[in-house]
Amino acid sequence: MSQYFQSVALSDVGLHRTENEDSGWAGGKVLAVADGLGGHAAGEIASSLAIKRISLLEKVSLNQRNAETTAVETYLEINAALALEMKNHNELRGMGTTLTTLMIGKEKCFLAHLGDSRAYLIRDKKIIQLTKDHTVVQELLDQGRISPDEVEGHPQRSFITKALMGAAQHERPDFVELELNEGDALLLCSDGLAGIVDEKKILKAIDTYGISAETLSELKELAYKKGAPDNLTIILATITSKKVPHPGFIGAAVGGDK
Repeated sequence: MSQYFQSVALSDVGLHRTENEDSGWAGGKVLAVADGLGGHAAGEIASSLAIKRISLLEKVSLNQRNAETTAVETYLEINAALALEMKNHNELRGMGTTLTTLMIGKEKCFLAHLGDSRAYLIRDKKIIQLTKDHTVVQELLDQGRISPDEVEGHPQRSFITKALMGAAQHERPDFVELELNEGDALLLCSDGLAGIVDEKKILKAIDTYGISAETLSELKELAYKKGAPDNLTIILATITSKKVPHPGFIGAAVGGDK
């Protein structure tokens, strides 16, 4: 039986940025969030490029034999495309992007990830983080040098250790195979939500409103109550056996869905 994502999506500039450098894709077979790095123009170009390339996996039949290779090769292609853009346009030097991707295959769902955007599984009224942040703060946590309570105000909180940056020594994305159950929900988001709003409040909103526009509005409002210092992009999804309309491109990537 074929499976598809049924999703709702939102991308918002937040309260303190003038441009949205986040991009997202919410398709029938692929969900992805990219948070652009490098400032105005450069960040949005990087995230948009990544999302438009990863969205092409909608047309690829993935299974346990080819999914990891396909995901890694696609991330490598994006990295090479970023390198070429920076070579041709000096003003874009230093740009990059996070990229977190969920893909439905024939037997399982697959996750590829670089950066500090996040993917969550919501199951049995619990929220489970599926990705691991590639940040200095996460490394300090892993080493036991700081406690979870010290994360929020840490001066290096936003320092990313792995992303798509066009570097010659490209970082390999984390790759995970997922077994999903009926009733599971999935959340992809940039750090404009995950870094700002407590996971318990995120879970409560999803539990209350389900996969809906009301949930997106509530999560946006929660981020705004915390000052919404960054762009925020949110994709909420569940699995269905029927192909349904999907949001497509969101954020900086809007305009490429043709």
